[in-house]
Amino acid sequence: MTTLTIRRPDDWHLHLRDGQMLESVLPQSSEHFGRAIIMPNLVPPVVTTKLAASYRDRILAALPEGHDFTPLMTLYLTETTDPDDVEAGFRDGLITAVKLYPAGATTNSQSGVRDLKKVRPVLERMAKIGMPLCMHGEVTSPDVDIFDREAVFIETVLGPLRESLPELRIVLEHVTTADGVDYVQSQDKNIGATITTHHLMINRNAILVGGIKPHYYCLPVAKREKHRLALRKAATSGDARFFLGTDSAPHTDPLKESACGCAGVFCAPNTMACLATVFEQDGALDKLEAFASLNGPAYYGLQPNDATLKLTRQDEPVTFPGKIQVGEDEVTVFDPMIPIHWTVEVSP
Repeated sequence: MTTLTIRRPDDWHLHLRDGQMLESVLPQSSEHFGRAIIMPNLVPPVVTTKLAASYRDRILAALPEGHDFTPLMTLYLTETTDPDDVEAGFRDGLITAVKLYPAGATTNSQSGVRDLKKVRPVLERMAKIGMPLCMHGEVTSPDVDIFDREAVFIETVLGPLRESLPELRIVLEHVTTADGVDYVQSQDKNIGATITTHHLMINRNAILVGGIKPHYYCLPVAKREKHRLALRKAATSGDARFFLGTDSAPHTDPLKESACGCAGVFCAPNTMACLATVFEQDGALDKLEAFASLNGPAYYGLQPNDATLKLTRQDEPVTFPGKIQVGEDEVTVFDPMIPIHWTVEVSP
């Protein structure tokens, strides 16, 4: 197969940041993706419907002419979140989901949740109205090894929450382990999971072998090879519970290449070409549309995009920009470390 046409994909986990960074990175996503779940971990975070409306307006104002892109807004869950505000934003169609960050788990998560009991009223209201909760699935206890955070979260947080509130619709975001895959596959309703492009392509050796490679450092951190293979098996299976969330997370190079570098991989510019490579390698190109374009809308109760995306395989490797400019700084684009032969074109 040298060409493949699929419904235009969506990104169910995207960081656009704000200001000059927003203006620089938004076109990298809006060129290929029809919609995206927008992460709310700005500084200060997007904690109310009013703040989300303002952020959405800034995104739309930065959208390049001719790009058809819908930002799906989320609220940053805190221990003081008002259930009435959450419900009002959801019923008005402004807010699509609420994001739970365990405090200290990742970039700008200091305002996140420390005690799940304190947000129980919000979660119960969300369960009642059918509103999804997007969970960063890691514990932050200092006694838990960073490579075990996801597995411990599933055992001590997600599992008990699902047992006590099974009606709550949950998206376990950026799954990185076989434990996460196994848990999602053991559940028969009200759960979905996103998988990132980079976690399908790299394991922890990419970060650590031959010197520390900061542009492969993200949270959750890449794991052992057996976990990467489990993710690929899930993504290429066609299982409707798994869908694309790039977690594309731009940081300028000085913030990545420092004594305490920021976590995040910027993969928006080449995600679809990389995914086509992954699915081709696994003999599953016929499952790419489900993962990137169909499963996510189905979980969120939306119709697939009408437009299509054409992927063409060429003999010569495709060259992608290594960096994009943000003011006087640069942001490094994800390097998959293998030749990519797929080009991407959006059709009406």
